[in-house]
Amino acid sequence: MKSKKSMVTELNQEIREILIEEGAEDIYKCFQCGKCTSICPWFQIEVFDFPAYTFSLKTAMGDMAASEDKFELEAEIDMIYRCVGCEACTDQCPHGISTPNILRAARRLLVDFGSYPDTLKSVVQKIHSDANPLGEPREKRADWANGLEIPSFSADLEFLYFTCCLTAYDPRMQKLSKATSFLLKKAGISFGILGEKESCCGEAIRRIGSESIFQEVSKANISNFENYLVKKVIVSSPHCYSTFKNEYPEFGAEIEVSHITEILFDSIERGTIIPNKEFNKKVVYHDPCDLGRKNNIYDEPRNVLKSIPGLELLEVEDFNRNLSVCCGAGSGGLWMEWDKDERIVNVRLKQLLETGADVIAVACPYCLQMFEETLKSMNSNVLVMDVTEILLESL
Repeated sequence: MKSKKSMVTELNQEIREILIEEGAEDIYKCFQCGKCTSICPWFQIEVFDFPAYTFSLKTAMGDMAASEDKFELEAEIDMIYRCVGCEACTDQCPHGISTPNILRAARRLLVDFGSYPDTLKSVVQKIHSDANPLGEPREKRADWANGLEIPSFSADLEFLYFTCCLTAYDPRMQKLSKATSFLLKKAGISFGILGEKESCCGEAIRRIGSESIFQEVSKANISNFENYLVKKVIVSSPHCYSTFKNEYPEFGAEIEVSHITEILFDSIERGTIIPNKEFNKKVVYHDPCDLGRKNNIYDEPRNVLKSIPGLELLEVEDFNRNLSVCCGAGSGGLWMEWDKDERIVNVRLKQLLETGADVIAVACPYCLQMFEETLKSMNSNVLVMDVTEILLESL
């Protein structure tokens, strides 16, 4: 009679314990219902199989990022870095399991061994050395504000306006920073910027798995905020918002964070901003993952758009608010190159375009970049505009 294999001897307990220590403690809550897989945006990419429900079990068995075969490990790394961290699985999980956190634990293990995509290594290095993922000079960080008469932040100003790295450097995204500064002035809000003293929030670094560098960057930013006596921060990027609000407090940060759409809706309600010029277009709003699912900000951007005369606001049927499909840029996805038939952004754009909208409204620089670049390749005439840009046109 054959002796039964002992599962205990088959497990890689060392790998399992390392992953749990790195943040994968949710693995024991999973009962393999598969709901995470059905809600994952990769589920809608028919040519790619991404069984999210298996990651908890694989981690519990110590079978995550554990292969010693070169080709098997490469396939595993590709799978681990496919997760865009949209949290749709967490939102729908009966036990609230964070599969992205489980995969981030595996990423931290891979980063420790230098076994992660070269393009993401470059992102980490640039943020660490240049304070932004684009590798642009620090002294040019505030060039977008030239001629706009925006003061350097000081303690007598109420808000610090913290620009995302993209809205600071990228010529297209700089339009968001300029629109934001104009609207803040119009609303009579007291604000300033840090200019070349501003550094990346580090969100991408943590999502990629380089935890030690993230902590170094975040603590340096917190120290900088304390030195300038910053108490309130306005951000354009939901990624900065989520990082400052939910993660910096781990390291002692005490700042009040607002996304620009919250500030603008409040200004409209108080009457300090009054949209009075018609914007006669059909507009569909795309919920960014970090603003919506992760921070429950759904109504403010929509209410800003609803306040604009002539604007017809549309919704993606069945896939809006907490069921919104990710643009594919999160957790390092902005810098990854998938095959053209394996891109989440194509799925989301199809949903948005099917509404018949003239304009796709966004509230995140990542989403704007993903949508615009993809629409160009599709030769589409549909515009992608940030909420701030649309509101500015209505004044």
